[in-house]
Amino acid sequence: MSKPYKANNPYGRVMAYYHPDLLARPVPRYTSYPTAVDFTEGVGEADFAAALADVAVDAPISVYLHIPYCTQICWYCGCNTGAANRRQRLTAYLDAMHDEIATLSRRLAGRGKVQRIAFGGGSPNAISPVDFVRLVDAVQVQLGGHGAQIDVEIDPRNFTQEWAATLGDAGVTRVSLGVQTFDPAIQAAIGREQPKSLIASCVHGLRAAGVESLNFDLMYGLPGQGTDELAATLDTATALRPDRIALFGYAHLPDMLPRQRRIDARHLPNAEQRFMMADVGREILCAAGYQAVGFDHFALPTDSLAKAARRGELRRNFQGFTDDRADILIGIGASAISMFPGLIVQNEKNAGQYRMLATAGKLPVSRGIVRDADDQLRGRIIEQILCHGTARLETSAMRAIVATRLTSALSRKLVRLDGDMLVLEPDAWPYARTIAAVFDCYREPEQLRFSHAI
Repeated sequence: MSKPYKANNPYGRVMAYYHPDLLARPVPRYTSYPTAVDFTEGVGEADFAAALADVAVDAPISVYLHIPYCTQICWYCGCNTGAANRRQRLTAYLDAMHDEIATLSRRLAGRGKVQRIAFGGGSPNAISPVDFVRLVDAVQVQLGGHGAQIDVEIDPRNFTQEWAATLGDAGVTRVSLGVQTFDPAIQAAIGREQPKSLIASCVHGLRAAGVESLNFDLMYGLPGQGTDELAATLDTATALRPDRIALFGYAHLPDMLPRQRRIDARHLPNAEQRFMMADVGREILCAAGYQAVGFDHFALPTDSLAKAARRGELRRNFQGFTDDRADILIGIGASAISMFPGLIVQNEKNAGQYRMLATAGKLPVSRGIVRDADDQLRGRIIEQILCHGTARLETSAMRAIVATRLTSALSRKLVRLDGDMLVLEPDAWPYARTIAAVFDCYREPEQLRFSHAI
């Protein structure tokens, strides 16, 4: 075991101790609990139908629409996406989404109030602006989504003035741009080449169209990337002044994601270098006026995400850290996930199988998990740790976990127990996922299907 030490951060004040043993075991990102790997085929359409039937008339609902297509496939990507190179296939998929929306409308029968609509992928702008508007209209008319906040992920390489005008006319309030890095050599190494001028043009076009909040997705731990390269990307990003920045650690899992085999693993930074990059990134972004939100999101103090964090209302779901407070999320499209307090279900991942089910008027669910009272308790604790750095341990069994499984974190003063409150100290942010994972009753130490903890 390496001796822990303060990382030598040349870009600002020293922030966190590096404890390599605490980061050695891969852990989930916990965008849900239980996580998707725990879903089973024993939970499916009937369970989803029952949950929809129990939705209250005035229950807040968020809707997520998954577009699993891109015009260009990036080598690093872990998303469920394919090439948008066959118009007939894309049209058939969109028709199936409309069929699924109609089925959901019949099942909900006017119950629930859609307050947020999010498009992700893949690349939502792999479809045409007209097709996008048709989907927005369908959700607004059939699911009661008029007046809902609309969020859209965009691939800058396929962004046009027509798309800017369409997003503005549709009332889109937040757009997330897949930037990853501004370094041309690293872009080439991950199959994502897009010059700074392209990103700047997107920002200008979206601001002119009236989009209120812009997010940049950036990454560290990329091939050939060091702290200097990351710092240069962050300086470029902050100069463009997006309202939010998500700084993710790249997860290299070529056995699970064959497209990643095109990335030369010999040039990937090691664990200590990844830790340094996360540390440097946090310091640079905070110095540039961004507020740290959770362990990998940053927002300007005026942005709704930062405000939610300060109010103690930050949440975490399949879109990451969010100010969305709805307890019901309905996913539409292949592989999309729907969540209720007592149930999580996932649609069929294969686009062809999804189309067959959706066009037949079925709820195209293929697997899921019923969340019992213990799951919901553990899920609340994990979410509180990741979002707020504190968690109320409501039972003696949960408090006992601290004494038995967090001894190392306690001895290193990363956490403390204050009555029934678990409190993470300021230096504990790199270890938040590792600390949260001790409350996960599904995880076994030998499981290695997850990303690096930092």
